[in-house]
Amino acid sequence: MAKRTHTVKATNHALSGIELTGAGKRFNREWIFKGFSHEFQPGKSYAITGPNGSGKSTLLQAIAGSLQLSEGTMEWRNEAPIDPEQVFLHLAIVAPYLELIEEMSAREFLHFHAQFKPLLPGVSIDEMLQIIGLEKAATKQIRFYSSGMKQRVKLAQAIFADVPVILLDEPCTNLDQTGYALYHHLIQDYAKDKLIIVSSNDLQEYDFCTEIINIKDYK
Repeated sequence: MAKRTHTVKATNHALSGIELTGAGKRFNREWIFKGFSHEFQPGKSYAITGPNGSGKSTLLQAIAGSLQLSEGTMEWRNEAPIDPEQVFLHLAIVAPYLELIEEMSAREFLHFHAQFKPLLPGVSIDEMLQIIGLEKAATKQIRFYSSGMKQRVKLAQAIFADVPVILLDEPCTNLDQTGYALYHHLIQDYAKDKLIIVSSNDLQEYDFCTEIINIKDYK
C-alpha cells in the first residue's frame, strides 16, 4: 500500500445537510424502522449500528434515495433543498449488493466511472490504483480478481469520487487486516472533510465515527 503525506480535499461542497424527520420504512406489514429523526451535517462521520437484519442497510438506502420512505420526510439541502432526482450526484456508495463491471479492468472501470461522477483532483487513476495496491493488476479484467481486490475497487470508486457524501455499507467485506488498514488510510487522507455514514456492526469499520446511531432505537 503506497503512503501519501498530504490530504486531498473534494471540490464539491454543495451540501449543508441531510435531515430526516419522523422517517419510517415498512415492507408489507413489518416496520423496518420508524420515527427516525436526525440531521447529518457536512464534514462529520456517523455510524448506523445494529445486529444483522436489523435494518441498517435499509436506512442507508433510504438516505441514498434508492428506497422511498413509507412515512416521514427526508431533505438534502444546500442553500435550497436538492431535487430528490439529483441526490445521486452528491453521493458515492460502497455496498455488498452493488456490482462492478467485471468485463472491464480496474483502470477501465475507474475511467468509466469518472464519466458519471468526477474524481478528486490531484490524483490520477494510475495513482489511485497504486494507492489501493492494484497497480500490477490494473489491466486484468475484474472478473479474475479475488473478492478482496474487488472490494478495493469499490472503495476506490467511492472514496476518490469528488462528492460531499460517502455512504459505506459494510465497507470492509472480504478485506483482510491489510485491507482494513487501507480503508482507514483512504478515509483519513481522502475523505476527512466529507459527510460519512457507515452501516456496520464491526467496530473496526466505524471506530473513527463521532456519532453512533443504533437502529434498534427506531423499531
